[in-house]
Amino acid sequence: MRPETAEWVEKAEGDYRTASREAEVTTLPNYDAVCFHAQQCIEKYLKALLVEANAPFPRTHDLLALLALASPHSPAITALQSTFGRLAPYSVAIRYPGDQATATDAATAFEDCEEGRTALRLELHL
Repeated sequence: MRPETAEWVEKAEGDYRTASREAEVTTLPNYDAVCFHAQQCIEKYLKALLVEANAPFPRTHDLLALLALASPHSPAITALQSTFGRLAPYSVAIRYPGDQATATDAATAFEDCEEGRTALRLELHL
């Protein structure tokens, strides 16, 4: 694995751990944080896959755009389009007033993150 790829994986795992911890909180849970960090985990894993494939990518939070760029290098991940589509809105909107995640949103986002993380780690041979 390329050193830069490993850095992206490390960052992705940090987001995964944060989402996981916050998903378990019973007193004053931050559902927005679960959703945001779930999205960030997948974004960083997609970027790790692109770095490992030596494929350039723009500075973006758009999971579906990153998926489209990564799919030629790892065709199996195309099956995750709907999963990543559900996570995509959490990159920006959820961080600001006017949009608030629910317990259901957080649970679904974390499940989607786990599914995507597992598939992307497999593609990266982790």
